[in-house]
Amino acid sequence: MKDIQPQDRLVANVRHDAFAPWINADGSDSGTAVLQLGDRAEMGVGFHIYRMAPGTSSEAHEHRGDEEFFVIEGSLRDNDGTVYRTGDLVLLKDGTQHYSVSDEGCLLAVYIHKAETNL
Repeated sequence: MKDIQPQDRLVANVRHDAFAPWINADGSDSGTAVLQLGDRAEMGVGFHIYRMAPGTSSEAHEHRGDEEFFVIEGSLRDNDGTVYRTGDLVLLKDGTQHYSVSDEGCLLAVYIHKAETNL
């Protein structure tokens, strides 16, 4: 077995590394941010860490492919009132439409297959 070469390994720490701000479709700062390794997919597609500051929300969107996420810390409330808490593993199926609010802030591990469509 060959050793992994330095150029073939990317490491980031959610406590110490910089997140990129997530910018809304209208150009405004959403108050949310993404930490994503690699540059093979556009920001927010594939596997990434998503952080929402207290009182922020995502834009209303439709999923093009399933979205899976794990709530690492905090909580998240969907527009239909469903609340996801620390430790919840969630799958939202292709075609679902929603937006989410985090009253206390949250940190999520997310996998999105394709870019979402804003509503």
